[in-house]
Amino acid sequence: MELKEKLVSSFLAFENKVEIDIDSNVHEIRSKAFNNFENLGFPTKKDEEWKYTSLNAILKHDYSVFPKSVVSLAYNEVKKYFINETDCYNLVFIDGKFSSFLSETTHDGMDICVMSAALSKPKYKMIVDAYFNKLASENNSLSELNTAFTQEGAFINIPKNKVVPKPIQIINFSTGNEQEILIQPRNLVIVGENAYVQIIERHQSLTANTTLTNSVTEIFVNKRGIVDFYKMQNDVETASLIDSTFVSQKRDSVASVHTFSFGGKLIRNNLEFYQNGEHCVSHMNGISILNKKQHVDNHTLVEHKAPNCESHEMYKGIYDDSSTGVFNGKVIVEQAAQKINAYQQNNNVIVGDRASVNSKPQLEIFADDVKCSHGCTIGQLDESALFYMQQRGIPRKEAKALLMYAFSNEALKNVKIPELKAKINKIIANKLDVSIGFDM
Repeated sequence: MELKEKLVSSFLAFENKVEIDIDSNVHEIRSKAFNNFENLGFPTKKDEEWKYTSLNAILKHDYSVFPKSVVSLAYNEVKKYFINETDCYNLVFIDGKFSSFLSETTHDGMDICVMSAALSKPKYKMIVDAYFNKLASENNSLSELNTAFTQEGAFINIPKNKVVPKPIQIINFSTGNEQEILIQPRNLVIVGENAYVQIIERHQSLTANTTLTNSVTEIFVNKRGIVDFYKMQNDVETASLIDSTFVSQKRDSVASVHTFSFGGKLIRNNLEFYQNGEHCVSHMNGISILNKKQHVDNHTLVEHKAPNCESHEMYKGIYDDSSTGVFNGKVIVEQAAQKINAYQQNNNVIVGDRASVNSKPQLEIFADDVKCSHGCTIGQLDESALFYMQQRGIPRKEAKALLMYAFSNEALKNVKIPELKAKINKIIANKLDVSIGFDM
């Protein structure tokens, strides 16, 4: 049975058994989303937005849509995937199911809990009706598929004037209990006026069994709100991730999304920002360090709808062996959005002889008083710099690693959680295969 046919039969069973508030409009949203998915199907390379990324290889598997049994994990088994050095709220999901044992939630002045509670409890109905699926784009078949099967994920609602005292970690584990599994987490984040929150998200397979994760996150940042969102992607070679994140900003808000792609078979990051008020600031930073036959595709969109706003975008990539990098960044400046400052840059280093990069930075400007720039570089390490470092006693291997770290560091300097930054430094050292602490 093809995956699409399996999803059709699975959706009918899902709608019959899922528990949601009978007065909620979620049922109608799910049904409409699945109809859209049926009409659109999975994206192919014939679609311009998927020209350099084929899903054929990962769609051939016979994925289990619902786990047959619930697996529990001990903290000692997975503690290395947490940011242990700092206190955090933890939202942990195992094969798509919430793990209360590994999690720390709260309703003390804010809601840090799970989507299943928000979708099923009447007290959250107004919030769900106001925000759920208001950003996840129609005509995006994979987001529609996620919407149709939405049941579990993180629900974060930070009220007005609230500064969350510690970061929130969202970790999705795949245990390998299923030979092949499709997981579809759904996150909803609402940041109130003058509120501030830091969020770390990770998807992690614990075995070599095949995993496909189709994740959707909607983030709403109200007036003068601030959100820092960090995506850690360092999975096994049999795991694929399609991650779609949508951000809506109101005036004077600041939203930052940092994406670190270090491992996985195929990673597709769809990141869309919508600035709906004056003096919004958007930051997008990404580092990709891949080898073997790994593939990462970063697709970004910033839509400036109001004047006097800024967007800053910096993606760095290092590609070894037969790995592939794709970057497609689009900045749209509408006619009313005067005095915009938009910066977009994608820089890549090719280390392996068979590695490749496809980069397409884009500007669409309909206003006449703006400051916008974009650029792309694809090259190799500077041999003269390597020679200079070797002349001063640094072995060639370590010299290459230092140059590559210095190259990627610009996209890392804006990480505001020191413990997370230290963890990323260790991963970079491991990916570059050198014993250097990188305490810079």
